[in-house]
Amino acid sequence: MHKASLSAIPQTGLAGLKENWRSDLLSGFLVFLIALPLCLGVSVASGVPPSAGIITAIIGGLLVSRIGGSYLTINGPAAGLIVVVLAAVQILGEGDALAGYRYTLAAIVIASVLQIVMGIYKLGQLSSFFPTSVVHGMLAAIGIIIIATQTHVMLGVTPEAGNLFSIIAQIPHSLAITNMDCVLISFLSLLILIIWPLVGVRIPAPVIVVLVGIVFAWHFDFKFTTINGSNYLVDIPDNFLESFYFPDFSKITTPAFWGAVLSISLIGSLESLLVATAVDKLDPYKRSSDLDRDLTAIGIGNLVAGLMGGLPMIAEIIRSSENVHNGAKTTWANFFHSLLLLLFVVLFVGLIQSIPMASLAALLVYTGYRLASPKTFASVRDVGKDQLFLFVITIIGVLTTDLLIGVALGIVTKLGLDVVRGVWLGNLFKINFTIQQQNNDTLVITLLGSALFSNFLPLKKALAKLEPGKTLIFDFTNGYLIDHTVMGFINHFQQSYEAQGGCCKQVGNALETFSNHALAARIMTADDRK
Repeated sequence: MHKASLSAIPQTGLAGLKENWRSDLLSGFLVFLIALPLCLGVSVASGVPPSAGIITAIIGGLLVSRIGGSYLTINGPAAGLIVVVLAAVQILGEGDALAGYRYTLAAIVIASVLQIVMGIYKLGQLSSFFPTSVVHGMLAAIGIIIIATQTHVMLGVTPEAGNLFSIIAQIPHSLAITNMDCVLISFLSLLILIIWPLVGVRIPAPVIVVLVGIVFAWHFDFKFTTINGSNYLVDIPDNFLESFYFPDFSKITTPAFWGAVLSISLIGSLESLLVATAVDKLDPYKRSSDLDRDLTAIGIGNLVAGLMGGLPMIAEIIRSSENVHNGAKTTWANFFHSLLLLLFVVLFVGLIQSIPMASLAALLVYTGYRLASPKTFASVRDVGKDQLFLFVITIIGVLTTDLLIGVALGIVTKLGLDVVRGVWLGNLFKINFTIQQQNNDTLVITLLGSALFSNFLPLKKALAKLEPGKTLIFDFTNGYLIDHTVMGFINHFQQSYEAQGGCCKQVGNALETFSNHALAARIMTADDRK
């Protein structure tokens, strides 16, 4: 991907459509090819009808792309919310999957209202309050859960409902009654996902996985259900209008319902904001998303999706990354990908009904592996043993309790670690810094005390208001502890500011860094006045 000229930033709205429709249509088509199987897979893994994810992706592109605050993100269902939705369906439904689905739709509607309120009151920046390693730990735990649950589907078996450890314990039984036809399709699917990117062909690997799966499913004469009750093929209505379901609010007074609401709104909002920020880093034009506007738009999209039978949507990282690499210029790529999805489910529903579940399960297991691969653990360890500790604590917390409690445990552990390192309690949630003009072209940002994930939001807001094209000097000589989250933010800010013609420098020597990584947490010294 080439570095774009900042003087040629694409136009937006109808002018952007006229200017960039060719590149956006091409990218939208390629993203559509990836989105179709992933939407189906996420839906099935979430315990809802396969069409639910497609409904969400269609709304995400046709509606949210027109009112959102980001440029290149793709909105739709994602693996990160599988755990939340599946738990809601099982707990609220109490064994009745359809009832649980409709109760969960009601929870999505209420959660969407909370997201809209958060966006209106400009709470999008609160995503900064989550330590980087805790977020990575949450995603890794989600990956482990996806692998554990979808392994059964790859074997052609449906496990009995239960908690995560119960599902893992059933894997030997599933191996004993496995369907070798499903195993063959799953194995070939994983092999394609691993090898295909090395070939360098433009067609996305998930498309090849689905096509190969369809051929083998036809050869093995797969039917929708089997003797053990497992679904072997995607079960979607012939008429897409029959895919719509309406929410049931009758459990709105129960604690379980509000637990689902909070999980969907908080985890969904956090993932969307993090993805939007990550995609901004990939944007060759270095544009910055309006996070509050984007959160409001996603909330509106989730409101519509919940009322129509869709899953909660987020800004999805895999499809968004592909969108950038495919050369998309504007939000119209998101629009086109959804329009193509709508046309496909209306005109080619029979082809969707031919897709084997084993292929979709392999796609999800591969996604889960990427979230929780040994490489992920190694990259966190490289930043510092302290970050690996937080990462593992969060994973254990999520796996043994749930997402919200696991993330909360990671945050509390991080705050305790900062206190042990000598951060004053008064500095834990309050940052002290000054911004002074040295001359016409130079500003000095002086840190006093510690800069942590829990207090650096005012600094982030202040830097966002600075005029571009200046020389900025970050003076850390009077600082104490600067954590990994803040170092990562400053690094991203520096790259973005310099891409707009500015210059950034750092002053101050660290007494101790917690690894050799450039973004590792570090302890400065207030006595260093050089």
